[in-house]
Amino acid sequence: MRQYLIRRLLLFIPLLVGVSLIIFAILRIIPGDVAMVILGAGGEGQITEEALNALREELGLNRPLHVQYLTWAIGILRLDAGNSLYTGKPVFEEIARRFPLTLELASLTVVVSLLIAIPVGVVSALRQDTWVDYIFRVVTVGGIAMPTFWTGTLIILFMVLWFHWMPPLGFAGLFDDPSKNLQQLIWPAMAMGYFQSAVVGRMTRSCTLEVLRQDYIRTAWSKGLRERVVVIRHALKNALLPIVTLIGIEVATLLGGTVVMETVFVLPGMGSNLVDSIYRRDYPMIQTIIVLFSFVVAVVNLMVDIVYGWLDPRIRYT
Repeated sequence: MRQYLIRRLLLFIPLLVGVSLIIFAILRIIPGDVAMVILGAGGEGQITEEALNALREELGLNRPLHVQYLTWAIGILRLDAGNSLYTGKPVFEEIARRFPLTLELASLTVVVSLLIAIPVGVVSALRQDTWVDYIFRVVTVGGIAMPTFWTGTLIILFMVLWFHWMPPLGFAGLFDDPSKNLQQLIWPAMAMGYFQSAVVGRMTRSCTLEVLRQDYIRTAWSKGLRERVVVIRHALKNALLPIVTLIGIEVATLLGGTVVMETVFVLPGMGSNLVDSIYRRDYPMIQTIIVLFSFVVAVVNLMVDIVYGWLDPRIRYT
């Protein structure tokens, strides 16, 4: 197990290098100039070539591309990604301020998703082809069909029209004001969690149905075990392997979903920061955020592989 973890951790290096090279190349290919964006935002009237060249010199944009990349990459290894080209503030300082919100939103979304998906999938499998199963299947299909930004917009619309309530303005930290923090994050978490639960719930139903038809489940029923014991101890644990795989894959979708939901609900997290940085052509900020997202996805997939060994002791890592 230890050797397996070491190998997987070493594979993170080429993964992150490859991601950083790809995003670095894409950002330099797409049209746009951060110097033009900054000078245009300054409202100084006509932009002169001298002013552009001076700002590019100041930002280091006139250096060779390989020098720009190596400077940024070495800074990442030293936990110093440089300064934002637009605001001039340290990149990691901005990320440290915004990342807790995105992490909290993603964690709350996963909790909401699992609290809905697992019970719904199991009950739907146990009551196959009954009215309960049909209702749950319609609900899950609806969750898959509706994109998260549309669900989030509907939540805001209905809360305003029916209850005359809107999420509080101005973000409050979890430890500063837990009540206000929950009011701001529960609705985007519900919107994303509904979509995630629809996918995971259908997978839970299919896997549970397959396991319930196995001989050892029939043996458990014939021994007179209670339904709760048969379902939770014998059926659900053996049905979780494909579900855990799906949850790991959904993390990448979840990180993309935070970009949309933070924009819809005006939350100052990593997602909204990424969108703003793309508009501003803030290369160091964009590159660092995407590499960080890639690292999180890689870590989650590693955790999924470790959970496999707990769910199925027959799995051995060599």
